[in-house]
Amino acid sequence: DVQLQASGGGLVQVGGSLRLSCAASGFIFDDYAIAWYRQAPGKEREGVSCIGSSGEKRYYADSVKGRFTVSRDNPKNTLYLQMNSLKPDDTAVYYCKLNYPSGDYWGQGTLVTVSS
Repeated sequence: DVQLQASGGGLVQVGGSLRLSCAASGFIFDDYAIAWYRQAPGKEREGVSCIGSSGEKRYYADSVKGRFTVSRDNPKNTLYLQMNSLKPDDTAVYYCKLNYPSGDYWGQGTLVTVSS
């Protein structure tokens, strides 16, 4: 079964950093692009970043460009999101998402809270 396990969230002050991880299993990790989404309280879920299967192609939402870096370690089947210069607006539950032939799979989410 496809499984995505996000971790690394927590409470951080404005300007701080966190690194999120998403451990994947149940599919050939190297073959698929994978993405980070987030959902802030009272808001719709939004795309944050996406990375191609080899790691060469990366996409960022305008709101996080220059502050967040997405990466992947294919031998470890793990996706990362390095988040720097965090702002209160970054407070959200962060999810990893896989667009798989049989449908979309979501991790359980990890909460990031940025305090001012």
